[in-house]
Amino acid sequence: MAASINQNFLQSTVKLFIYYKSLGDKTFDQLSIEDLQWRPNEASNSIAIIVHHLSGNMLSRWTDFLTADGEKPWRDREAEFEVGYNDKPSMIAAWDKGWSCLISALEGLRPEDLEKIIYIRNEGQTVVEAIQRQLAHYSSHVGQIMFIGKQIKGKDWISLSVSKGGTKEFNAEKFSKPQERRYFTEEIK
Repeated sequence: MAASINQNFLQSTVKLFIYYKSLGDKTFDQLSIEDLQWRPNEASNSIAIIVHHLSGNMLSRWTDFLTADGEKPWRDREAEFEVGYNDKPSMIAAWDKGWSCLISALEGLRPEDLEKIIYIRNEGQTVVEAIQRQLAHYSSHVGQIMFIGKQIKGKDWISLSVSKGGTKEFNAEKFSKPQERRYFTEEIK
């Protein structure tokens, strides 16, 4: 039973990470490079800077995930907040590289790995704790990316969730179907 629960945890975790990546992808689709570099003020980060940080974090945390500290000596975290990207393809390539590293590491885990201890900045935690830590971290940054995108696009923003004023119709469509097990496929709203 525990192996089954652990396998389900791994599968649903991969699907959740892929879902959050898709929200970022759909936001980028709506924005120009100028939009991606926009910051409301000097204390804030642009989407391009957030992507730089996420990519750096993912590569550091998920490279040699089970065998090396998650804060790699080659990572320059401070630089991630100084410069974004000069063009959209470079930003998306870095975004995809980080996510690919993450998904590859997760897909390589076995149910029995979940109780192992790994280290991030020399602090031990179980694999489950590390996964949850990163899921919370990445989803919060994807939320920032979406918020900035919505601020830039205003009324032209294409909603990535149930549209404001659309709950009744959305629920009617969902409740018109038989109950079924949901597997975080294309959308979670």
